[in-house]
Amino acid sequence: MTGRRLPQIAAVVAALMLTGCANAATNSGTEPDADRVERLRVEVVGERPHDRGAFTQGLEVSDGELLEGTGMAGRSDLRAASLETGVERLRVPVPEQMFGEGITVAGDTVWQITWRDGVAIARDRDTLAERSRTRYEGEGWGLCAQSDRLVMSDGSDTLTFRDPVTFEPRGTVAVTLDGQPQDRLNELECVGDTAVYANVWQTQQIVRIDPDSGRITAVIDASGLLTDEESRSVDVLNGIAEVPGTDRFLITGKYYPRLFEVRFVP
Repeated sequence: MTGRRLPQIAAVVAALMLTGCANAATNSGTEPDADRVERLRVEVVGERPHDRGAFTQGLEVSDGELLEGTGMAGRSDLRAASLETGVERLRVPVPEQMFGEGITVAGDTVWQITWRDGVAIARDRDTLAERSRTRYEGEGWGLCAQSDRLVMSDGSDTLTFRDPVTFEPRGTVAVTLDGQPQDRLNELECVGDTAVYANVWQTQQIVRIDPDSGRITAVIDASGLLTDEESRSVDVLNGIAEVPGTDRFLITGKYYPRLFEVRFVP
């Protein structure tokens, strides 16, 4: 009796071992994928002229227009131009020698932050006229809007969430790449509520961030957009705007001669 059951027991043990190995293989395949950082590049699908005098700080597409905020003390402004033709409809200055930074649209308000002035300006979306101002602590770099909150960068590895009406802080998240802090987060673009794209200052990289966890899920190589001669007369890559309803983005930089329509691809 015992001798007849030994082969059966051995078969059961072997099957269990195979099942365990299969589960281990499955787990080892899915776990790294969940934390994997995609490495992407830009695929240029179109180009259009860009004002070489624009020290680009914020870029956003809204209601068929391209909004652009520029910097430099005494020369900062906010512009609205047709997305289709590029014809500028309106340009308003940032007052009192303030240094303009990121912009975003929340409802019928355009928020424009400043670098070291600690002032956020709320503007009318149509006229770009100033409605009000509010103060905040620290520096202002980039700004974008999700469905119920704003996301703001200050050059560190921290993103701050803010109320879209009052601009009051609602919380923060620390941004990491492969478990390490990622600072120098600059211009921001929110894509829905699940992704924030950010220029990394003084690099040719754009990162995609999970705003809930702070984990960087993709690093995008945006090098090679300009010729060597053009690169000598510009500042850093800065400015990201999703083209609504598409898989494309508009990107540019400070003093760049061109605005690029791109896809982020493997």
